[in-house]
Amino acid sequence: MGDAFLRALRFLIKLSIFMFVSFIVIIIGLYTYAFLSPKLELRTAGQYYIYDSEDELLYQGSSTSKWASLEDINYNLINAVISVEDKNFYKHHGFDYLRIAKAMYTNIKNKKITQGASTISQQYVKNIYLDFNSTWARKIEEAFLTLELEVHYSKEEILEGYLNTINYGQGNFGIANASRYYFNKEPIDLTLEESLILAGIPNSPGYYNPVSNYDLAIKRAKIVGQSMVNNGMLKQEELDNLFKEEIPIYGKTSKENLDMLMYYQDAVMQELKSIKTIPNELIQAGGIKIYTYLDLEAQEILEQNIIKNIKDSGLQSASVIVSPETGGVIALSGGVNYAQSQYNRAISSERQVGSTMKPFLYYGALEEGMTASSTFNSQYTTFSLSNGKVYSPKNYGSIYANKPITMAEAIAVSDNVYAVKTNMFLGPEKLVETASRVGIKAKLEAVPSLALGTYGISPLDLARGYTTLATGGYKQEIGLIRRIEDKDGNVLYEKKPQKDLVLNMNYTYILNELLTGSTNSQFRDYANPTALVIASQLSRKYAIKTGTTNSDFWIAGFNPDIVMVTWVGYDDNSDVESKYSTISKKIWADTVEALEKEKEKQWYETPTNVVGVVLDAVTGKPTTDTSKATLFYFLKGTENLNTDTELVFKEEEPEPEE
Repeated sequence: MGDAFLRALRFLIKLSIFMFVSFIVIIIGLYTYAFLSPKLELRTAGQYYIYDSEDELLYQGSSTSKWASLEDINYNLINAVISVEDKNFYKHHGFDYLRIAKAMYTNIKNKKITQGASTISQQYVKNIYLDFNSTWARKIEEAFLTLELEVHYSKEEILEGYLNTINYGQGNFGIANASRYYFNKEPIDLTLEESLILAGIPNSPGYYNPVSNYDLAIKRAKIVGQSMVNNGMLKQEELDNLFKEEIPIYGKTSKENLDMLMYYQDAVMQELKSIKTIPNELIQAGGIKIYTYLDLEAQEILEQNIIKNIKDSGLQSASVIVSPETGGVIALSGGVNYAQSQYNRAISSERQVGSTMKPFLYYGALEEGMTASSTFNSQYTTFSLSNGKVYSPKNYGSIYANKPITMAEAIAVSDNVYAVKTNMFLGPEKLVETASRVGIKAKLEAVPSLALGTYGISPLDLARGYTTLATGGYKQEIGLIRRIEDKDGNVLYEKKPQKDLVLNMNYTYILNELLTGSTNSQFRDYANPTALVIASQLSRKYAIKTGTTNSDFWIAGFNPDIVMVTWVGYDDNSDVESKYSTISKKIWADTVEALEKEKEKQWYETPTNVVGVVLDAVTGKPTTDTSKATLFYFLKGTENLNTDTELVFKEEEPEPEE
C-alpha cells in the first residue's frame, strides 16, 4: 500500500509539473501569437473629430467621450483608479492570475459570484470593442484582445485609453466629460476629494454619482480612499481629514461643453451612418474628420433660451435652426438635459405638428386658384365623409367667427374649420402631394384631419419643408455635415449645393406674406393672431406659423436668412396646460432675434407677376380706414376675382353644448 501511495504521489507530481510547463508554454504561445498579430488601433478605434462651421475643432473623441491625455489628468485620480480597480496594474501582463484565483475561491465559498477579477486592460477592451454579454465566446475574444493590447501598448497608453472610455454616469463617458460635468474643472485641476468621488463612480454609475446619490457617492469615495491607504498611496491621517464639509457638485456641463451640443453630435453621427459613400467599416475604424454647419454661438444662444423659458415646467423641448442658403443645420437641440435623457427629439420624435401643417395646405390652395381673400364660413361644421363617417373639427377654445372669413385671416388666427374646408375642397391628396414636394419625408395619409397636423413629423423633417418655403420654393436636402475627410485629409464626402425649384415662386411669395399675419394686430377679430404675443419682440419681418394640439406646442418661422422650428411638450404625450402655450414662441423669438440683431434686414423681392392691394384685414374688401388696412398679395389678374366669393359647405350646424 505504501508503494502504491508513493507511485500515485509521483504521478501527481509529474502531472502537476507537466500541467505547469504546459500552462507556461501555452501562455508564451498566446503572447507570441498576440505579438505577431496586427497592432490594435486604439486611439482611432471609433474615434472621430468634429469641426464647426469655422473649421475649428469642436470635439475629439469617440461617440461617447472627449479625450484627455494622461499628463492632463490629476495624479490623485490616476492613483485612486489604479488602487480601487487594479492595484497590480503595473505588475501584470493583462491578467492578474492571483486575483483571479482569489476571486474564484471566494465565489465558490459563497456559492455565488461576489467578486470579479477584471483588470484595467480587460475593462478597456470591453469598453471599446465588446458588448457586455457573459458568453464564453465573448470571454475568449476578450482574452485574446487583452493579450494583443498588452504586447502592443505601454501601460500608460492603456491607462489613458481606459480613463477616456469609462462610464461616469449622468450620460458622461470619459474623465474629461465627467470632470467638467460634476465639478466644472479640467481633469488636471481636480482635488483629492473630487478625484476619490470620480474614481468611485464606475463601480455603479447610476448608484454612486453625486448628482443622483450624493451620500452614497461620498461613502464610495471613502472606500476608494481606504484602498489607497491600504496600497500605500495615501496616509490614513490624510483620509481622516477628508470630506469634513460638503463637496460642491456642479452637476451640469460647462460653456465649453454645452449640454445640448451632445444632441447635435448624435444627430451628426446618425447622418454619418446614412451617407452611403462612407462604409460602416471606416466609421468603426475611426480617425475621420467631420466638418459640420454648426454655429457655436447659435447653439449657445439656443440652449440659453431653452433653459430660460422652460425653467421648472418639467416640459421637454426640441429645436432645429437651418440656414436656407446652404441647407445646413447651424444649431439643434433634442431635449432639455442630455445627461438625463439622450433621446434626440429633434430627429427621432414624430409628434402631431398641429397647425404648422397649414402653410403646405394653403400653398396648394393658391396653386389651385384660391386667393388670399377667398372665403369660407367659419362656424362649427360636421362633414359627412365618403366612408359613411362624420368629422367635426373644432377651433381652439371652440371659438368661431360664425361668418365668412378670408384665407388671410384664417392663417393669421389659425382657423381649423377654414383649413378642413380648404382640404376637402381641394381633395386631401393635394396636401399629401405638396408636403412630399417640399421635402417632408414622413408618411402621411390623405385624410381631412391632415390639414390640422394629425400625423407625426419630426422637428428636423418639418424644418426641411419650411426651408423650401424660405428659399422661395427651392427644395434642398438639409443636413448637419458639409464635408468628411479621412485621417490623411482625403475628402470622402462633400455636400453639393443642389436646389430644385419645386414650387411656383409667385405663390410661394404670396404664402410667405400671408404667414406674416400671425403677428399682425390688424387681424384681431373673433380671435387674435396666434403669434401676436411675441410681435413686440420682433425687429424685422418673419413668416410664422404656430401649431397647438392637446399635447404639443409648435412654432415654425423664417425669413431669407434663417429657419427655426421649435416644439414643446411631454414625452408621454400627456396634455400640456395652456399656461405653457407661450414657451415655444418665446424660445423661438428670443433665439431668432439674438441671431439676427446684427444682420441686415432681409425679405423677399416681390415677383413681377404679383401685385399688392390694400384691403381691410378682416373682411378682405377695399377700405379707406387705415387702422384696419393691410396689404393682400395676388397673382396679377386675380386681385378682384374672389373678394366677394364664398365657397359654401352645406353641412354646417351649431356646435353642441358640452
